[in-house]
Amino acid sequence: MGNRNIVTNSFDFIVIGGGSGGIAAARRAAGHGARTALIESGRIGGTCVNVGCVPKKVMWHAAHIAETLADASGYGFDIRRENFSWHTLKQRRDAYIERLNGIYDRNLDLSGVTRFNGHGRLLDERSVAVDDKTLRAERILISTGGRPTVPPVAGAELGITSDGFFELESLPRRVLVVGAGYIATELAGVLHSLGAEVTMLLRKESLLRTFDNSLRETVMEEMQKSGVNILTHFSIAEVSREDESIAVTAVDGMRISGFDCLLWAIGRHPNTAGLDLHKAGVATDDAGYISTDEFQDTNVDGIHAVGDVTGRIALTPVAIAAGRRLADRLFGGIAQARLDYENVPSVVFSHPPIGTVGVTEEAACDRYGHENVKVYQSRFTNLYYGVTDRRSPSVVKLVTVGEDERIVGCHVVGDAADEMIQGFAVALKMGARKADFDNTVAIHPTAAEELVTLR
Repeated sequence: MGNRNIVTNSFDFIVIGGGSGGIAAARRAAGHGARTALIESGRIGGTCVNVGCVPKKVMWHAAHIAETLADASGYGFDIRRENFSWHTLKQRRDAYIERLNGIYDRNLDLSGVTRFNGHGRLLDERSVAVDDKTLRAERILISTGGRPTVPPVAGAELGITSDGFFELESLPRRVLVVGAGYIATELAGVLHSLGAEVTMLLRKESLLRTFDNSLRETVMEEMQKSGVNILTHFSIAEVSREDESIAVTAVDGMRISGFDCLLWAIGRHPNTAGLDLHKAGVATDDAGYISTDEFQDTNVDGIHAVGDVTGRIALTPVAIAAGRRLADRLFGGIAQARLDYENVPSVVFSHPPIGTVGVTEEAACDRYGHENVKVYQSRFTNLYYGVTDRRSPSVVKLVTVGEDERIVGCHVVGDAADEMIQGFAVALKMGARKADFDNTVAIHPTAAEELVTLR
């Protein structure tokens, strides 16, 4: 902990934002010998550790256990699902996150990074203010991430965001989830599986619109089949109190009510408020994201940005990889180090889960021409459901291009999709062809084998 007491305001590298990307860049830079400072006003670890990926996955595991308990009778177990305690789950989840915070703190100390607790803001191209201190460095990294968006409608304050979801002390009885992206889909699925009555409001016609059509259609169908009520083409004009519950009114006058909890999951926006970017002349795009080139450089020499604040792919591993490569380039002597944003795998912890890497079928046709694209797809029921009353489909899909059928998209929805996609992402990154998959011996009986037996 001694590093925090070093009395100096001069550094080689100042990182504003102690989330995944900022921590990764700071530790890597310090490892290269750079005098590094990291500024964070909240809990260390940022969104992912505190109100994102990690606690969300804990909740998804809880939902998965609830589903497994319901399936247990098919395997001969006489188990009754009783007395689920949201309070116990929250206590254990929060304690785990607190332990992670401590681990992040210790790792920063061990790496020799100097911590400053407070809100950082730019004074000029080389200076950062944090509370009553002024820090200076030749290189500054902005990695402040994003925050949930709340719409500018009357009564919006009656709802909570994904941040508020992790503050809930009990399971709401009737929940209204507004949004169609992965956060809305994930949290709606968790709440439903744990026993809430869930309604989703979509402005358009489908969930997960940026994902491959096979994936989004399967997830939406399965959520509806499981009992999630999905209302499409519903644009909210007003939120109001009705007795002890929440009601929403659409722009066309339709009104629905009786909800205990309204959850806004309509997207996120860059967390740049109070950074005083203008004092250093840092440019942003029309949406407020900090503009960067392929090397994570802003328009101002010596100022860089990584992660969600740049508007690039908003995934924790992307921010980490970008931050580490930036530090390697600036302080490790690797002149061309940068992150390749092609073929980045991602997962949606929906019900059932999604794993995907590469482009969608639609994007492949747009990019390469419909006549050059060939798609292989299979839909099946996982062996797990062979003896259960519940059924949930799996879908695997390969999108190939050209005569040699280079694989440009690999998409999976179904049990274990979240785990199996990582290995296939390596194959895509290496330029695998359909013949390479065909020449790989299948592992039987698994869902993953379907990807190497497609015809």
